[in-house]
Amino acid sequence: MRFSSLILSLPLSLVSLVACQSEKTEDTPASQETPAPELGADTMAARDPAPSEVAETGLPDAEARPVMQAQVVLERLGFASGVINGEEGVSFANALKGFQEARDLPVTGVLDQATRTALSQWENIPATRIVTIPREWAGEQFGPLPDDMAAKAQLARLGYGDMAEKLAERFHTNPAVLAALNPGGKPAGAGGTASVTITSVAPAAKPQFGPGQRLRVPNVGADTIEPGTIDNKEWLTTMRSLGVGNAQPEVMRILVDESEGWLKAYDGKDRLVAMFTVTTGSQHDLLPIGNWSVKGVAYNPPFTFDPELFWDVPDSENKQRLPPGPNNPVGVVWIDLDKEHYGIHGTPAPEAIGRSKSHGCVRLTNWDAARLALMVSPGTRVEFRK
Repeated sequence: MRFSSLILSLPLSLVSLVACQSEKTEDTPASQETPAPELGADTMAARDPAPSEVAETGLPDAEARPVMQAQVVLERLGFASGVINGEEGVSFANALKGFQEARDLPVTGVLDQATRTALSQWENIPATRIVTIPREWAGEQFGPLPDDMAAKAQLARLGYGDMAEKLAERFHTNPAVLAALNPGGKPAGAGGTASVTITSVAPAAKPQFGPGQRLRVPNVGADTIEPGTIDNKEWLTTMRSLGVGNAQPEVMRILVDESEGWLKAYDGKDRLVAMFTVTTGSQHDLLPIGNWSVKGVAYNPPFTFDPELFWDVPDSENKQRLPPGPNNPVGVVWIDLDKEHYGIHGTPAPEAIGRSKSHGCVRLTNWDAARLALMVSPGTRVEFRK
């Protein structure tokens, strides 16, 4: 998204931002350490079995969910499917291509036999797990957000509309998937409760969830946060709420392909270590093709809405400064580039990633953008190509 003037609290190396609307072990999908609720990951963090051990699910799922199982494993390894939904599609194909390229497999974008064999060492990672919604979530302020920019500017935070939305972001999915995994509000498989087909759940029919409730969720991992590693407490809270861990690979080079709709990240040895589906520019706001670099990262940024910079907004609208939050126009993080007005950022609409256009910048889901922000540093090279 191409952003208007946005002044943020950043390191000294990034005095003002004008923006658009520890090494991880290579084959370790997720940490098995117990989360530290106060200083580390939240109480719903993944607890995966050791290699060759059988996962203790406590409550078997109603079905196997092989595509979702592949999605949660691939995401742990850095090859994200965006919204985890157990369905094959463009984002899942991109994740498979990234894994296949990194493992020197034929790049097909299909869960073929060679890829299944390569992924088999993590077949003991279940597709789903049971969690209990933390009691402290009862104090969360939920509510619908106004459409009017001036009304949004009066809020202290652009937070989640309801608990289903917050849970969906925590487990990298959407409310419809949560409803399908918990028919009637009970985990699939509980007391004979069967699954509900995800496509049969109306998008507008958000399920109702509450603190203390047990749920079946996609078994997302790589969410361990080592206590004391994140000094910014607000960012720590964001990482916990998004299920994003602190152990991410260091990235030296980023490649974004506009026509393919993906972002690839490479380490110091030019090995592909992460790949995300993204939304790029449009015919009105073109992606700035060329070579750039990262200037810095703004966590939980505010957003200055300037109508003069948006072709689809009347200039008669007033400029507004919108507060931070997951439903901020750039989501939870802004990765600033040395191309003025452009960056890589999150979104309040994860379902639209890879399926819509932006106002010129590169947009990811909030959880993928947060993870990428932990990989880059000032000077990371960024190439945009058609």
